[in-house]
Amino acid sequence: MQVLSLLDRSVFIQTPCQCVRYPVREETKDLIRQGEDRLKNRIREKWLSGGRSLGTISHMLSPVAVEALGASGLDFVMLDMEHSPMHSQELAACVTAADAAGITPLVRVGDVSRCSLLRALDVGAMGLIVPGVESVGQVRELVEHAKFQPLGKRGYCMTRDGKWGYGEAYLEGLAGYMRRCNEETLLIPQCETVGCLEHIEEIAALEGVDGILIGPYDLSLAMGIGGQFEHPDFTAAVSRILNACKQNGILSMIFAGTEEDIPSRLDQGFDSILYGLDVLCLIRHYAAVTAKFKRSHRKETDNEIL
Repeated sequence: MQVLSLLDRSVFIQTPCQCVRYPVREETKDLIRQGEDRLKNRIREKWLSGGRSLGTISHMLSPVAVEALGASGLDFVMLDMEHSPMHSQELAACVTAADAAGITPLVRVGDVSRCSLLRALDVGAMGLIVPGVESVGQVRELVEHAKFQPLGKRGYCMTRDGKWGYGEAYLEGLAGYMRRCNEETLLIPQCETVGCLEHIEEIAALEGVDGILIGPYDLSLAMGIGGQFEHPDFTAAVSRILNACKQNGILSMIFAGTEEDIPSRLDQGFDSILYGLDVLCLIRHYAAVTAKFKRSHRKETDNEIL
């Protein structure tokens, strides 16, 4: 048995399969109640109430950009450590900005190592998107690293995600904090390989898997039909993944590259849409403004000539 002391306020006796909580001091409870509940996932909250959620991918490495996305009314932002040069310090700053702006921060990790998962979770990621999944065994390992007992074996430390022991979840002690993390922190493997597709029913049925994200581009490339999203094999694959999610009662999420894709994906029954990329949205908006400016300027020049 191992005895853990959380600052000066309470003691937890931890065995391999359970945590027993001694009472938290009243003065500590008062401090905890003064803050907001960090472990509140807007994606999960909407999904459980029958709603849909909308988010985007951020590559800008900017807390200001994340805060601005929160002001837009989006439900979540996916901070991308796979396809951007984001490092841990930048990630922590962007997660802090997301919290301040009221937008749920998800993190797409750069690899499937235990260290990468823990770093993202400890700074406050409310969900992990895990790319490159190939097998059921690999997903079992993800659950082991990302979920606390009894679902997994996630390592514990007082970190930012639980306000260093002063988050609302700690009103119920360590066991309460671990339970809240297991519920609110989503583990979402990304189905973008043939291996994942072939085993999607087994993967979706694993306890600890909270949802599946379909990556259309990489999945179609893996199937040898890159970018052919209307190909019968690809549409059948999307339906298969969606059905696996519905049958197992987990979140179904898909990437939509354009605004026009969103209604059709919602009509298909997807619970959550990951739309676009902040950098591309910025380019497209200013490209449209620039084109409009040039048309107006050209008209003025033509009038002057006449």
